[in-house]
Formats: sequence, structure tokens, C-alpha cells
Amino acid sequence: MKKDNYINRREFLKITGATALTTSAALTGCAPTGQADPGALGPVPTDKMTYRTLPSLRDTVSLLGYGCMRWPTMPNPNGQGMIINQEVVNELVDYAIAHGVNYFDTAPVYVMGQSERATGIALSRYPREKYFIATKMSNPANPDFNASVDMYRKSMEQLQVDYFDYYLLHNLGSVGNRGYDYRFLNNGLLDFLLKEREAGRIRHLGWSFHGIVEQFDRVLSDHERVHWDFVQIQMNYSDWENAATGRNVNADYMYKELSKRNIPVVVMEPLLGGRLSNLPVHIVSLLKAQNPGGSAASWAFRFAGSFDNVLTVLSGMTYMEHLQDNIRTYSPLVALDDSQKQFLYDTAELMLQYPTIPCNDCMYCMPCPYGIDIPGILLHYNKCVNDGNLPKSSNNPDYRKARRAYLVSYERTVEKIRQADHCTGCKKCNEECPQKIDIPTELRKLNRFIEQLKQETFVGA
Repeated sequence: MKKDNYINRREFLKITGATALTTSAALTGCAPTGQADPGALGPVPTDKMTYRTLPSLRDTVSLLGYGCMRWPTMPNPNGQGMIINQEVVNELVDYAIAHGVNYFDTAPVYVMGQSERATGIALSRYPREKYFIATKMSNPANPDFNASVDMYRKSMEQLQVDYFDYYLLHNLGSVGNRGYDYRFLNNGLLDFLLKEREAGRIRHLGWSFHGIVEQFDRVLSDHERVHWDFVQIQMNYSDWENAATGRNVNADYMYKELSKRNIPVVVMEPLLGGRLSNLPVHIVSLLKAQNPGGSAASWAFRFAGSFDNVLTVLSGMTYMEHLQDNIRTYSPLVALDDSQKQFLYDTAELMLQYPTIPCNDCMYCMPCPYGIDIPGILLHYNKCVNDGNLPKSSNNPDYRKARRAYLVSYERTVEKIRQADHCTGCKKCNEECPQKIDIPTELRKLNRFIEQLKQETFVGA
């Protein structure tokens, strides 16, 4: 591919413009009428939030934590891509704090590098003791000591704080020049962070994890020397026993290993990037039969909160209705019993029959150097699978209707110059994907499927 086809981040932001505004909000083309889950209704309690105080930390933390990876965005007035909508962020933070949420998790790389600043502006309007702030050292691309320390200090400046309550080594789990040893040990960064903890500028030091079991065990093996204060893991009822199918580590293994060492757990991806709230229609009906008044999402949050060694459960709540639903779930938490947990394990097994792509819409793969809307393409496909609107066979009586619906919704959801056929297979995205998706392979498959639909040569699986 010629060099002049390669775009930089500034050009990417020009291309995306308003179309980048919350990808999931655009995925409506495949939704069948009347199938949306309205969530749990009723009042939102202001004084019933469940809190956890774990012996090794002593902080009293809200079981619902605010993940700041998906702050709402809007078009930049200067026409250069998207910016965080600070006014809406302030409203969400105000509502969260008024209803008992006191833990906020961000990182230098979230929301195109804008999350820490927006989070700092919103939280700085409150007394420092009113909230706990967690952020991360996101240095996989450049583990240079000075550059990483600069990132650490900039986080403090952006968040307008002089200490971090919870500080994490971000996204461990890879090996070689992306792994724990290369990023934090060989360059002396871990020693620097330990001294910062000693000085009180880091109150609790931990790490977040996506990756292979050997790396999980490797980092955990340093516990006696480092004394990890907490660990953030991907934990939900789907990944409890089935994460290994997606080249990650089963949550039950990680949770049990951490609990054996009395290391508190912070839960991320309780909804698998929304996939556990956007389930196939007949699976939603199973959940509704068990709890008619609860949303599909509430099952996932109750599951994550039902384990005693969980300190807080993070949710990236872009919309007020998501925040309200989650507050209801945890105000107070009604923990799942063993039979209800087993029901969810069975539900997870049933979900394996549906060929969705494990994209969590984390945006780590973006910007694609060739302008492709990777999350938009993958999530559009997943939504059509979940809604039962995927063309399965040209012999099916509903084939022509499903074919047209898929192609029309694809064109509406993903801008033409950002569709799968523009993938060059450079694999830059694979290096960043925490779910270890082989993105170019998936894009090639989807492009082949789309071309067969367009040319009416699709026969079926």
C-alpha cells in the first residue's frame, strides 16, 4: 500500500466527524420493532447504595463504580472530530455522586485522550474526600522511563489532584515487548511507582489485566515482593468459565487466585462492552421470565456484585438511563443465590451458540490508520445476530427481507469510506485489542459476506 493512503490521527478525526458520536447509538438498522429492553422502571433511590469496605483497603467504596472510558461526545465546534461533552459529563457525575457513587476510573488513553481532563473538571467541583479516583499508566507503545513518568505527572495535573487513590499498571497480559517485564520492570518504572506509594502520592497500587494465563500468573507471582493492593479483571457470567474461548483467562480462575491472597478485585466489563445487555431476543425472554421487572443488564451487575471479594464494579455509563438502571440494581444489591448463578452459567453456554465477535467497543483499536470504523462494523454484525436478523440461507423464505435489511443498515451505520473492504491487513489493530480478536481476519470474513449479499451469490453456512 502506498504511503499516501496512510492517514494520521488528525486526518482520522476530520474523516470521522459527527459519525463517530457513540457508535452503539447508531446501530438501529437491524433492531426489530418492539424488541428493545426498557430496563428496570421505578424510583432511583438516593440513600440505599451498597458499599464495600474490604479489610486490606479500609476505604468505603460504592459497589457501583463509574468507568470513564465512554464519556458522551459531541462534534468539535472547530470541525476537528469529536470532543467530550463536558456539560453532560458534569450532569452524570453530579447525579452519580448524589446517588452514592464515589469511585471513578479513567486512563490517559480513554476517549481519544480526553477522559482524564473531563473527569478532573467534573470531580474538582467536589471536596477531595468525596470521591476515589483511579487512573493508569498506559504506556505499552513507549515504555521509556521519562516518558512514562511524564504520563504519570500529567495524569495528576489533568485530574487536578495531588495523590491517586488507586493507580494501575494498565492492560497487562501480553508477552515480549508488550509485557509486564518490558514495560515496568526492566526500565525501573515499578520501583518508581513503589516509591510514589511510599510517599503517599499513590494510596493503592494495582494492575488491570487482559491476556494469557501465563502473564497473569507472572504478575501475581510478584505479590509477596510488591504487595499488590488490588487487581482489576474482566469478570462477568459469560467470561466466568468461557473466556478462554476468546483467548483470555477465565474469570473464575483469576477471582479465586486473587481471593486466596486476599487481594481485592475491581471488576471491569461486567456487560462485556454492552454484549450482555444486547442479547438475542429469546435469551432476554429467559431472563425476563426469571425477573420480569429487571433489565438484562441488571442480571450481569448482580452477578458481578455477588462475590464478597469484589470492591467495586465499573460501568461505562454514557447515558443517564444506564446510570439510573445500575443505581437501582445496587441500591441495595440483591445478591444472587447459587441457583441463580447456575442459571446465568447455563445462559452463557447458550450464548456460545450465537456467532458474535467478542468486540467490547473499547476503541483501543482506533484510529485505524486507513480510516476503517472497526467497532462500527463488528458491532453492527453482532446486533444483527442478536436480533435474529442475519441472513442465514438463500433458501430461507425470509432471506430477501433479511438481506436487504442487513445491507441497508450497514450502509447507514458505517460510512462508505470506512467500511471493511478498505482493510489492508496491516494488523496494527491486533496489537491493541484486549480481547485478542484477529481483526483483519474478521473484517475479511464480513467483507466477503457483504459482497456475496450484494452480488446475490450467498448460499448460506
